Amino acid sequence: MSAATSTGGRAGGSARTGRKIVLWRHGQTSWNLERRFQGSTDIELTETGLAQARRAARLLASLKPDAIVASDLKRAAATAAELASVTHLPVAHTEALRETYAGEWQGLTHEEIVEKYGEQYAAWKRGEPVRRGGGELETEVADRAAPVVLSHADRLPEGGTLVVVSHGGTIRTTIGRLLRLEARDWESLGGLSNCCWSVLGEGARGWRLLEHNAGTLPEPVLGDDD
Repeated sequence: MSAATSTGGRAGGSARTGRKIVLWRHGQTSWNLERRFQGSTDIELTETGLAQARRAARLLASLKPDAIVASDLKRAAATAAELASVTHLPVAHTEALRETYAGEWQGLTHEEIVEKYGEQYAAWKRGEPVRRGGGELETEVADRAAPVVLSHADRLPEGGTLVVVSHGGTIRTTIGRLLRLEARDWESLGGLSNCCWSVLGEGARGWRLLEHNAGTLPEPVLGDDD
């Protein structure tokens, strides 16, 4: 078993250093524009979203990634496909990188969520563990996503780069877990705009945040958890 997966709380504790993980949020969807909570609902990219993915793919290709892993939801898979077409790398798709399942919140606008589930929403914003809409806890999202990211990162060569194509909420919880932050503090990581990314670098003491919400023009953050 690799050091990255066998050291438990010491995420990314391999003897190797210099590897990078690029966590890339999918392009724009119609539900992003409407500020609807997508969660695990399978929504496609808009034409603007596809254009965002193509532009970002050209920038990310310059990092010379070694591997790509992506959520299997259409919006993330289509985003990943743009990078694959430029780099000629295969994409490993997995359910583990899907967005947070949020039950009754899914399909609702931000305003509708605040109106119908105001106390639940406020508790979540305070950093309390909340099953939004009866769905997953953020820690449960990290439990399924972070090990997959580490597993793929552990296959990288010395100094290699992994691109992870996923969703705003899943990326935030994964970053929080890999940086060993307390779950209540994950919200302090600002949201990602559509088709922007964060970069984690591996040092002697584990993973650290090198860039956050890179690639902005700037763009507003639409529908962070989706």
